[in-house]
This record gives sequence, structure tokens and C-alpha cells, in this order.
Amino acid sequence: MRSARHFIASIMLKHSLNYVLKDPDKNLPGLLDKIERFDLTGAYKNTIEKTRHIIKDDKNNWNLLIRNALHDLHPNVIQKILLNFVVNASLIGGKITEKNRKKHHCAVPWAVLMDPTAACNLSCTGCWASEYDRGSSLSLETMDRIINEGKKLGIYFYLYSGGEPLMRKDDLIRLAEKHHDCMFLAFTNATLMDEAFAKDMQRVGNLALAVSIEGFETETDMRRGRGTYKKIMKAMDILKEHGLAFGYSTCYHSKNTEVVGSEEYVDLMIDKGCKFGWYFTYMPLGKRAVPDLLATPEQRKFMYYQVRKFRETKPVFVLDFWNDGEYVNGCIAGGRHYLHINAGGDVEPCAFIHYSNVNIRDVSLLESLKSPLFMQYKENIPFNKNHLRPCPLLDNPDRLKTMVIKSGAHSTQPMDGEPVEKLTEKCREISQKWADTADRLWEEAKAANSQKT
Repeated sequence: MRSARHFIASIMLKHSLNYVLKDPDKNLPGLLDKIERFDLTGAYKNTIEKTRHIIKDDKNNWNLLIRNALHDLHPNVIQKILLNFVVNASLIGGKITEKNRKKHHCAVPWAVLMDPTAACNLSCTGCWASEYDRGSSLSLETMDRIINEGKKLGIYFYLYSGGEPLMRKDDLIRLAEKHHDCMFLAFTNATLMDEAFAKDMQRVGNLALAVSIEGFETETDMRRGRGTYKKIMKAMDILKEHGLAFGYSTCYHSKNTEVVGSEEYVDLMIDKGCKFGWYFTYMPLGKRAVPDLLATPEQRKFMYYQVRKFRETKPVFVLDFWNDGEYVNGCIAGGRHYLHINAGGDVEPCAFIHYSNVNIRDVSLLESLKSPLFMQYKENIPFNKNHLRPCPLLDNPDRLKTMVIKSGAHSTQPMDGEPVEKLTEKCREISQKWADTADRLWEEAKAANSQKT
């Protein structure tokens, strides 16, 4: 039934897309009508209606983003985003994952993040990945199995981190080809990007990139090494020239927040061709962590306002992994919306939570979701009534410590096996300082929402 539905969706969207591209201004509403037919539960009714209003408003920044994407992206890329991300991962997959949550009494995520390799061609300041065994990797067969098992659960969105995923270019393309009904996204430093890989990406259509960048040249090269910024700029040019879907992934910390949160920075990313931007905040993980890079409460507050302003004014979709907790009711990890599998096979609740009970080489994806630490997440999320304090580590360190101890999870960091007591202590002071600021922002947000209703 699911395969037949995918086939019908593919035929409909191919026909509709060709029709829309002839005259986007006139024909775009018709594409929404086709997509709406696959929202069988009505879960996305409001989103579809909002999109209809957006495309009627020529001055709306989201309208401009949609039309820029239709103009800039290769038709094959647009088709795969619509079919694999919108229809399969969201509309069809969402219904299947919800069914499996009830059936198996555990969390079933919307997306799976995995590390093809721990190897990397850079050595960035404060990056925990540099402490892992550079020889660790997930085999092609293991990644293929994870995706096959995931699709049975309704998961059609897969992300890669590392290490540097582009050190496994051929395997990324093989997986995208084989699982042509899924959408893939790789977090990459982009320094290995070249014309040949761009052509492969254009051909498969279902692999996008989130390019890691720390600001302008000074800020980027400070953490990532001299000359990295110029290589990133060249990589973005290649991606744009080939009509590929990509965005920027930025870690904000004490040394770069004012820069990466500036209009000048976001405008440059838009000009380079980015269609989305993903902000993280620095986490002091591992033996080589640099606690001085932790963003201050004032800087995190600054990003809270800036990201919201950009969403209202800039033709790019930006989000903040921490500060947008109010939109997703807190933490999204632990299988609630995503999980992480490192290059050694350890199944972790989050890319920033390096504790686990199981290894994917020994268990199935479903068994991983039923492991003790994941069940602790299911029982305890949300970790705070204030969803601007969503994280069990950075914002509520005692919650993580309790879950790890109760579940008997072990550290997955090979260099120091960092005890959870030591890790959470590094975050205690900053969590207490952020609490005061976050509580004020939360009350402010609740008041604003009550006025709207």
C-alpha cells in the first residue's frame, strides 16, 4: 500500500511540478492542492493553509524564499524535496511513526542522525569529534540496514554528521540512489566539495548539505583553521551553480555570537544560495572542551530575538536547536523526533549526549528505541515547564545525570569516558544563569501569545 501511494504521489508531483515551473506565480496554488491530498489525518492542514496565504502575499519573505527555491534549484532536486521530504517524511511517514509509537510503546523519531565516519580532514578548536578513533566508521551495509529498518517504522529523513561525512562521498551517493524515496542531509565542513560530487548530488536529487561555518573569515578560521573560510565560499558557489539544496550550520559561542547573529552575516548566506540556516550553541563536551566558548545568557537572548526577526524578514528558513524549544514543546532528542548513532555504532539520544546502553551492530533500530536511556527520555520529556530551557544537559543538568545513572548508560567518549557527574558540573553555573533570563523570556512569550489569541 505504501509503495503504491509513493508511486501515485511521484507521478502526480512530477506532472504538477512541470506545470508549476512554467509559471510559478500562477500555478503554485495548484501544487498545494495536490500535496494536501496526502495529508490523510489533517495534521498539516494549518501549515498548508498558511502556505496558501504566504504565496498570495508578494511582499512576504517566505513567499520570496519559495519562489527563489523554484528558480534556483534544479528540477530534480525540487521534485525529490517535495516527494521525499514533504510527502514521504512528513505527510505519509508521520502517520506511520505515530502508529508505531502506539504499537511498540516507545518513541519513534521523525529523523535519524548517523556518523558515517569519525575521520575528518580538519581539527576544529573545541570539537569533541577529534577525540574519537579516526578509524571508526559505520559500514555501508550497517547504514543501509538502519535505513531499511527505519522506513518500516515510517522514517524517511536521514542526516549525517561526523567526523566529516564527505570523506564517504561514494557511499552517500549509493545510499541516496538505493533509497530514492528518502531525503538525506549531511552536516559538512564543505572543504571536500567538488564539481564531480555536485553532479552526483544533482543526479540523485535527494541529498542536501548543511555547511558548517562560524561567521566571516576571522571567526571561521579561528576555530576551523586558516584558509577554511575561502574553501567554504568556493564550495557554496559550486552548490549554487548546480542548483543544489543547501544551507548553513553555525555554532554560536562567546567569540562569534554578535557576528553570526548579524543581518550582514545572514544576508551573505542568502546571497551565496543558502535556503536554510541551523544554529547550535557550543557544548563543552570531551577532554578538550573549551568552557570559555559557552555563550553567555545575554548572547543566547540576543540569538533568541535575532532568529525570530530573521524568520519574519529574511527569505531563508532559520532555526535554533535550543532557543526554538517553545515550538516543539522542549527537547526533541531521545527518539522523540530524532536520535544519533555515532561512528562506533553507539546509539545515543542526541549528538550532544554521549551516553548509551546499546550498539546498533548488536541490536535493531527498534530495540535501540526501547533501551533504558531512551525509555528514560520518554518518561521525562519535557525536562522543564519552560521550553526555553529544553536541554537536559545545558539547561537542566541534574535531569541528565539522573537519567544516565538510572539507565546504567555508559560514556561513549573513548578518550576520557567522561562521567556524567563531571560533564553536568561543567554546565551547572551557565544553566543557573540562563534560567533567570529564560524565565523572563518565557513569561514574555506567553503574554504575547495570549494577546494573539
